[in-house]
Amino acid sequence: MSSDTISSADSACYHCGLPVPPQVRYYVSVDGKDRSMCCAGCEAAARLIVDNGLSDYYRRRDAMPEKRPEAIPEELRELGHFDHPEFQQSFVRPVGEHERETSLILEGITCAACMWLNERHVALQPGVSAVQVNYATRRVRVRWDDRRIKLSDILGAIQSIGYRAYPYDAARAEDVADRERRTMLWRVFVAGFGMMQVMMYAVPGYIAGDGDMTLREQLWFRWASLILTLPVVLYSAAPFFKHAVRDFRLRRLGMDVPVALGVGSAFLASMWATLSSGSEVYFDSVTMFVFFLLGGRYLEMLARARAVRGIEELGKVLPAFSERLPHWPLPESEQIPVSQLVPGDCVRVRPGGVIPADGTVVDGVSETNEALLTGESRPVPKKAGSALTGGSINISSPLVMRVEQVGDSTRLAAVRRLMERASAEKPKLAALSDRWATVFVIVLLTLAVATGIGWYFIDPLRAFWVFVSVLVVACPCALSLATPAALTVATDALARMGVLVTRGHAIETLARVNHYVFDKTGTLTTGRMRLEETLPLGAMDTGTLHALASALEQGSEHPVAAALRDAAAGKPSVVVSDVTAVTGHGMTGHYDGGAVWIGRPDFVAARAGLSVPDETAKMEAKAGTVIALASEHGWLGLFRFADALRPAAADMIRQLAAAKIPVTILSGDALTTVAAVGRELEIADVYGAMTPQDKQTFIAHLQENPAKVVAMIGDGVNDAPVLAQAHVSVAMGSGTDLARNQADIVLLGEDFASLGEGASWARKTLWVIRQNLCWAAVYNLSVVPLAMMGRVTPLIAGVGMAGSSLLVVLNALRLQRRQGVRE
Repeated sequence: MSSDTISSADSACYHCGLPVPPQVRYYVSVDGKDRSMCCAGCEAAARLIVDNGLSDYYRRRDAMPEKRPEAIPEELRELGHFDHPEFQQSFVRPVGEHERETSLILEGITCAACMWLNERHVALQPGVSAVQVNYATRRVRVRWDDRRIKLSDILGAIQSIGYRAYPYDAARAEDVADRERRTMLWRVFVAGFGMMQVMMYAVPGYIAGDGDMTLREQLWFRWASLILTLPVVLYSAAPFFKHAVRDFRLRRLGMDVPVALGVGSAFLASMWATLSSGSEVYFDSVTMFVFFLLGGRYLEMLARARAVRGIEELGKVLPAFSERLPHWPLPESEQIPVSQLVPGDCVRVRPGGVIPADGTVVDGVSETNEALLTGESRPVPKKAGSALTGGSINISSPLVMRVEQVGDSTRLAAVRRLMERASAEKPKLAALSDRWATVFVIVLLTLAVATGIGWYFIDPLRAFWVFVSVLVVACPCALSLATPAALTVATDALARMGVLVTRGHAIETLARVNHYVFDKTGTLTTGRMRLEETLPLGAMDTGTLHALASALEQGSEHPVAAALRDAAAGKPSVVVSDVTAVTGHGMTGHYDGGAVWIGRPDFVAARAGLSVPDETAKMEAKAGTVIALASEHGWLGLFRFADALRPAAADMIRQLAAAKIPVTILSGDALTTVAAVGRELEIADVYGAMTPQDKQTFIAHLQENPAKVVAMIGDGVNDAPVLAQAHVSVAMGSGTDLARNQADIVLLGEDFASLGEGASWARKTLWVIRQNLCWAAVYNLSVVPLAMMGRVTPLIAGVGMAGSSLLVVLNALRLQRRQGVRE
């Protein structure tokens, strides 16, 4: 390559933007052109991007990543430390035999193009199975196979393209968000201060009569306004111009395009009028427009920050240190970081202290506050044997607990992951609003240009200002904010009620539900079953029946299994082998050299080749759940379990009946048992003895009616397929991990009262969204014709557009108030 093509000293590095030193000969071919680089590091990074087919990054970006020297914090200089298992304990979660998952915080992200580049680049690394960047929280979740790639390699890959990533730290993430809010507030302040000063100079021109002001005074006021408007345009309005340039580079038309065109053209025209002593200037319109628009966006940022803060609060709730009792029950203790706790450790939690991990009380009697996790502020009594959830607060007396789950395995971490999943998904309403807003921008620009051309032939002196007025007054900011602002605020409000939204579409779908389907065990009932009756059908005594049934159900999470284990406590155990679960039916295994089965009577009868015993119907008539146990030699026994209704279940069903919303119960229990619950709750549409496939088919049949919007409320592993089938699904907070992962909504407090309030809140949210969309549509349809007729000045246009955006955001913020919820 000839020296002519080599960058000179005053050239900028195409990758990082720094000046290229003299005599440097680094370059990379990007899109067929030789691009100069300032150093070997930038050359390597750029070549890596190009060689991996990621050249689109350079076309997408509107701002360069942080400079490479700044992109390597001190803690990342030795990346090998991140591969040590001890170091990974606090932030890496195993999700399989060799798969690992972690959450990292990214710095250097300035736009969607940066997010796109990081996702694509990390996904191309061998061994990385999943990567997702959340632009709102600046976090990246990565899953990888530790046999093929190390965490240090992933961090190095991110580092190689000019960004930095390290284990997520809530305090650092909050610092980044605080800096963004402070920057936005400064922009609002500069715009507001400039607007007030410019208005002070503009008012005399509006109220002065002919001859009241000399030409010299008019020019002085114009020059003062120009100087005061400069920082507003160059600093406060800078994001609009930057985003508009980005949109042009991406070959799309975003909402910042008409804003930038309106502000830029009005300012340039006013400046030209000042320099050439023209007839009209609109510096006051420019500053007011920028101030009101930034004010609306700042309020939206606060609303979004409030919703995201719910996730961040969960990250900061755990204490940094805990008081471990290494030789419990001996009293000596030591202070250790919470990150060093392991299952089996005994920890003392003093009154007012935060429970550091999930575990069980081994000594002490107290109460805990679990409001952050369940939305319920009433104290929860705790004694020896009670379960404790990390993040709850010990209120009255010291407790000693045994740690069972730590780090990403805790319930707190699971709730947090679900909240992050909801924040990462874009609801259908928001996506629809964005699509219409994009179409509206295209129509708006077409109308503005056509109007300007038309007025050029009618009144050339007014053509430009009418063009600017149309651009400004009809900017679809309110249309774009109408849905996301309301959904963001509502998601946070629902989480504080104990209704955790885990999918983006859940709120809008819950508001439209017109058929509720409930599971029985663990949903309408508490799920804390008691063994009420045992009927031996063979030579085996009651104690042995309990022991054998408990052994077969040892690995099951079903409430019946828990009740059998409780019944067998303190009795001699038996040994079973080859235990296998048959989902929705029961368990199979081997005992004393022969096959045994436990589960629904019809399932056991079919497997054992027997007829259902006559005693089954008699036990089912007493209400409750009946389970059978048999061997290959014949029937062994029957068990009847009782389960109490949840306290708020009856009120919930009465509310639905009053609203004339159909309710159905689906259960795997015998029809007689389900019918008894139905009679107690006054539900006629009940179905029993249903397999998971039967339930799924039933939901699918309901969905064949396009007018039906079905909600499924369930709990347990049997309900997971049905939860996935329904339009919107709700899982009780005590359900299995699989059920929670499938559900769109989780009731953290296990209280139907919160579900009723949440459904009412969802309807209110949908009503607020409709109000916002209606206002945005009416506003745009009414003011655009007025602006095209020349009856709206740029000043009025700026106030109207900014005011419409503010109104939409303020209307959405009403959802933060829980009082006065109406159906």
